[in-house]
Amino acid sequence: MNRTVLLIEDNDQNRYLATYLLEQHGYRVVAAPDGLRGIALAQASPPDLILLDIQLPRMDGYAVARALREIAALDRIPIIAVTSYAMVGDREKSLAAGCNGYIEKPINPETFIAEIERIGFPSPGSPNAL
Repeated sequence: MNRTVLLIEDNDQNRYLATYLLEQHGYRVVAAPDGLRGIALAQASPPDLILLDIQLPRMDGYAVARALREIAALDRIPIIAVTSYAMVGDREKSLAAGCNGYIEKPINPETFIAEIERIGFPSPGSPNAL
């Protein structure tokens, strides 16, 4: 597999858990603690998938998703919001900003990888296919 995931997450514990789970399943993880550094890393070396926290310092995840979608080289890379924002309308707001999917925190370690693969790497012809 050896796909690269860019994880944009400011919380050390959340970043550790997601990185651990991804690496256990053969993913290479590049991480950024804020949106500006995440955008720079994505431009320097486009990943196969971006996991994006919404509640970030300096620039929230919605603004990060919109900025990533404005960069032609990155506009087809799946972005999944991983967020504790779980109110009515938060999912739609993430999708409107350019995310392809939405996973609520706290993440479930038992289902996390299956969820990101379903959203980020769907089978051809499935409803989530890009």
